[in-house]
Formats: sequence, structure tokens, C-alpha cells
Amino acid sequence: MKKQLTRNEVDGNYKWDLTKIYENDNLWEEDYHKVKEEMKKITSFQGSFTKNAKNLYEFLVFENEIDRKMSKLYYYAHLKHDEDTTNPIYQTLYGKIDDLMSEYATLSSFTSPEMLQINYETVKEYMEEEPRLKEYAFNLENFYRFEKHILNTESEELLSNFSSSLSAPEEIYESLTDSDMKFGHITVNDEEVELTESNYSKYIKSYDRNVRKEAFTRIFETYGGLKNTIAKTFKGNVDVLTSMAKVKHYNNSLEASLYSDNISEQVYHNLIDTVHQKMDVIYKYFNMKKELLNLDELHLYDIYTPLIETKTKEYTFEEAKDIVLKALAPLGEGYIKDLKQAFEQKWIDVYNNVGKRGGAYSSGFYDTYPYVLLNFEGTLNDVSTLAHELGHSMHTYYSCKNNPYQTSSYKIFVAEVASTVNELLLNHYLLETSKDKNEKLTILNNLMELYKSTIYRQVMFAEFERDMHAKKENGEVLTADLLCNEYYELNKKYFGDNVVLDDLIKYEWERIPHFYYDFYVYKYAIGLSSACHIVNNILNHRENALENYLKFLSLGGSDYPANELLVAGVDVTKSDFIISAIDMFEKVIEEFYTLVK
Repeated sequence: MKKQLTRNEVDGNYKWDLTKIYENDNLWEEDYHKVKEEMKKITSFQGSFTKNAKNLYEFLVFENEIDRKMSKLYYYAHLKHDEDTTNPIYQTLYGKIDDLMSEYATLSSFTSPEMLQINYETVKEYMEEEPRLKEYAFNLENFYRFEKHILNTESEELLSNFSSSLSAPEEIYESLTDSDMKFGHITVNDEEVELTESNYSKYIKSYDRNVRKEAFTRIFETYGGLKNTIAKTFKGNVDVLTSMAKVKHYNNSLEASLYSDNISEQVYHNLIDTVHQKMDVIYKYFNMKKELLNLDELHLYDIYTPLIETKTKEYTFEEAKDIVLKALAPLGEGYIKDLKQAFEQKWIDVYNNVGKRGGAYSSGFYDTYPYVLLNFEGTLNDVSTLAHELGHSMHTYYSCKNNPYQTSSYKIFVAEVASTVNELLLNHYLLETSKDKNEKLTILNNLMELYKSTIYRQVMFAEFERDMHAKKENGEVLTADLLCNEYYELNKKYFGDNVVLDDLIKYEWERIPHFYYDFYVYKYAIGLSSACHIVNNILNHRENALENYLKFLSLGGSDYPANELLVAGVDVTKSDFIISAIDMFEKVIEEFYTLVK
């Protein structure tokens, strides 16, 4: 068995360079203590910062500077912590900055209510008196959108003090499902194996039908046994969101959750309605799966089984780098030149080590590189992950390069677009250049899974979440039986008549942590659909498609997400970009079927 390396044993060429943030921990500690003192100055603005243009400008500059300094402290501690989560030094640093940010949030809780003591018209007059205030024009406009949803100082401070209690449903759910749930054992190759949430994803894809059926049965019987407890945490979370929406003067919890992105409820409803119109495509996929797996009946425990054995080659990191650079060439020489900095300046932490956080991410801000954490093992999926995370990093790089600090951070709503554009371009390149039939089938199979899970599955979750909140707001009680029955009926719609709907699927809603993330999942489907539309336009050399996409990457947080996507050629209020993504899905299904047959 290959020994896992310690952090010190990993070749320095494959580690990110965090000395660009702080050369050592002592410098971090020095800044930490400075910021801890400096942030107290926020209270000196209370009662005065809205009195005139000069005071307002000085307040905004101070707030910006403190946020920037705290962010620098945070990113160093967070990235060092994730290098080796067992290291007590960085556990401490991470905890200290987390506490400091909470403390500052309490100290500054007066600012929003006090800003509302003057109206937006007065602020616009201030901007004429003090032209430097125009540097914050978009931030101020966006703030005053919330005018009727911000409470008085005492109420906002009270809510701030209760923030930990209000997040209790999510924390209880996570503790129960991450730590306390046990799923027993299943038989794999005549051996008893403990089933966990982590290895379930492996066994549900098993080519041994008995293994995947037993894994499916075990995991959902366990959730079924806890349906009343988890229904309470789900209901508690819905209660918090619906009550907060009411207290903050929103029409409902959906409007409250979409409001920060300035997205209308109609965008959410339209996504669901559009997918309903294209159910024939997902049914086509399931019918093909049933045929190619040679099954008399396609059950829900069959739908994750790969249609082919994935025996693609292993890649070195250098090979992965070369492939990604070639695959992203359609984004232009300037993009590739900038992208090479990721490798030359050591933005990327490549290999796994003892204690390193699992998975992958891109993380950085205005005063750091847009760093990438990987756990590279040399699979085709790892090559795709590299392209994906570099998409995030380049979005961050261009956003910070082309905007002042206060408008440099793009919204989560658009965050998955750049990463998915990179993934799609990588797949296009590999399909065009690969001479290996199995590799092509693997890529097509992965694409089908991407479309199925990111569009249809996430939209099904989005529909369930929307409808359960609506039921609560209409006076219905969210009992375990109601939640299970509603989820079962929804599965009927999304799987069609040719998939056997196993009764245990009614408990699957209990497994979805995203239901505690406040109407988040629809963004995945919007992001993939937008990326498909953008890639299609770039590869077909539509007029200004590339220029518009690069401009989109440079907008940061200088406009509302829907307006930014319009620059890239995507109108989220329409259905065409969703339909074109589903049409691409159908084309991939047909291409896979033709090649495999």
C-alpha cells in the first residue's frame, strides 16, 4: 500500500506559495493584533457618519480597509489550516480570525440601520458634493435596495445575537448525518463492509446489482428510521426562513433568498417550468440506460451504474497541465498567458498529504493569488477538476485585476459559470483529439451524468424546496409523512413510467444538505445552462462571443448577476439558454449510443 506523505515530505514544487500573503506566522499575529485594535474605531462613527458627505466617505473607506485586512488574515489562516487540518497552530489561527470576524459583526451592527436614517436621494446629493463617493456608487445603490428589509438598530443587534441559535437546525442536521448515523454492513465480494455516506457513492455505482441494491436499501432504511427527527430539523429550518422573511418584510422565503442577487422569483419558476417541458430527454437517457445495462426493469438503484467500465489512462500533473492549456486555447492567447501564472507562481497545491482537506476548491481574494487546492491522483476526473478550479481562479483573477476592492467579488450566482465553461471546453478538446474509443465513451458518459445531475436532479430539489416552503407559508404542517409523500410524487415526474420507483426513495430528501442552504441548488442548473450557451457561442465563432465572455469575467461584483450574464449573452429571464443546454444533453446521449453500438 502506498504510504501517505506528510506535509513536509511533499515536493515543494507541488505546493502553493502562501508566503505571498504572509512570510511567516509572526507577521500574521502582528496584523491580527493591529486589526483587533483598529476595528474598534468603527464605534466612533456611530451617530455621525451619515451627517455629511465627508463623514460618509471616511466611514466607507474605513469599512473597506478593515474588511480587506480581515480578509487577508482569514485567507492565510484558512489555507494554512486546509494544508493540514491536524496542525494545532493553524486550528488556532483559523479559530481566532473566525471569532474576530464575529466580534466585528457585532460591533458594526449599528451601521445598516443608521444608514437608513438618510434616504437614497440624500446619498446621491452627497455623491455630487464628494465625487470620491462615486467609487462606492454601485454598493450604495445595492444597499438601498434593502431599505425596507432592514430593521432598526436594536432589532438588528438582537437578530445578530440570535444568529447562532437560528442556524441550529442546520448544525443539528449536520451533526446527526455526519457523525451519529450508522448504516450497518453490506456484502461486497463475499466480505462484510461497513457502509458509510462516503463509500455509498462507490457502491451505488457497483456493477454487482446485489451490492448496489443492498447499499440503496441500507442507507434509505436508516434514513427512514430517523424520518421524524430529520423532519423536525427540516421544518425548523423552514420555520426560520419563513419567519425571517416575514420579519424582514418579504412576501415569502423564496423572495427573501433570491433578493441578495436581485433575481426575481420568475427566474426560479421559469427554470422549473422549462425543465418540465423537456422531460422527454431525461426519459430518453433512462431508456437507453435500461437497454445498455440489459435490464428488464430499471430501478432507482440502477441509475448511477456507469454504462461502460472507465479504464482511461493515468495522467501526470504535467500532462494534465498541458492538456488543460491546449483545451482552453479557444479562450484566446491573452487568457492562456494569464493562466500560465497559476503554474509559474505556484497558485496550486497539487497532491494529497496527511491531514489535508479533501476535495478541491479555488480560494483567494484581492490581496492574494486565487489559490487552488487539489488532491491530484492522476485520473481523468482529476484533469477535469484542474480545469474546473482554474476557471474559478481566472474569474477571481480578472475580477480583482479590473475592479476596485469594493466591487471585486462576484456573486455565487455566477460563480459556477467560468468553471463549467472550462470543463466543457476540456471535454470538447478530448473528444476531438482522443483516438481511444473507451476514453471517448467515458467522457460522453461523464457529460451525461453532469447534465442529468446538474440540471434535472438539482431542479427536482429546487422544486421540492420551493413547494415545501410554500406549503408552510400556506399554513400546512410539514410532517414527516407529508414530506415523504411529496418527495415520492416528485420523483414520479422526474423519472417517468419506465423507471421502477422504489418506495424507499421517499426518504431521499433527508440526505440532501443543500435544503439547509436557502434556495441554493437552482444556481447549479442556471450555471451549467449558461456555460453551455457561452461555449456553444465561442466554438461556433458567434460575433463578439469570446470578447463578451472575457468582459463578463472582468466584471467582478460591479453589477447585478443577471446583468453580468447578459454581457456574456445569457438572459436568465428567458428559456432559450436552458433549452439549448438540454439539447446539448440530448446530442451527447445520441453520440454515446451511436458510438457504443
